[in-house]
Amino acid sequence: MKKFSRKRHVAKAITWRIIGTLDTILLGWLVTGELRLGVSIGFAELMTKMVLYYLHERAWYNLHVFKQHNSRVRHILKTITWRFIGTIDTMFLGWILSGKAEIGLTIGGMELITKMALYYIHERIWYRSDFGLIGMETVQTNKKNE
Repeated sequence: MKKFSRKRHVAKAITWRIIGTLDTILLGWLVTGELRLGVSIGFAELMTKMVLYYLHERAWYNLHVFKQHNSRVRHILKTITWRFIGTIDTMFLGWILSGKAEIGLTIGGMELITKMALYYIHERIWYRSDFGLIGMETVQTNKKNE
């Protein structure tokens, strides 16, 4: 059995934020017609969503009730919960930065489609990656040496 390190969760947060920020910039630009506003919304998310994503990842790691589910079911459930949090954040930032609630709602609505697909793919790629995994033998050896 393997254990996930915090390093893995940080790396997942960074890679997802790059993908998510690019998606938000593109959607913000398409909705408003203003690249500058799309970039502003995307970069505002760097601050909020890095923290939110890390907390979401840690919460799911500690949710033992879902660990018995197969990886696809777990990833779908994680996708839904993350998208809910992420969409609320995007709607709020889009509204605040544009001054128009409908811009935040439109960008958030579009993200429901684009980001759910992108997030699921991101989860599947990380599921197949060994980066940041610690074998239980290594953990037990390290505990004996402490």
